Amino acid sequence: MMLNERPEPVYEVKTASRRVERQLDKVDDEIYPKVAEAIESPADNPRPFGVKKLAGRVHRIRVGPYRIIYSIYDREKVVVIDKVDRRKERTHRQF
Repeated sequence: MMLNERPEPVYEVKTASRRVERQLDKVDDEIYPKVAEAIESPADNPRPFGVKKLAGRVHRIRVGPYRIIYSIYDREKVVVIDKVDRRKERTHRQF
């Protein structure tokens, strides 16, 4: 393996629905690269420092004013992105 090659991801990252993809389309252009990087980061380590566990398998990553809500399925080695939204009181309400 070369120095700048990334190791094979441990988990597969998926979006829960087309709605999540539409939420990603609405992310501000200037912060989009950071949000995209944060969405891919659980592939290597789904529980990094700074991630908050909301309930059961549901976790949250903060990226500026945005919150990425995702679920971890350890047995299947899958991380499902459930929601990407600006931080509001209702962002976490359903979890």
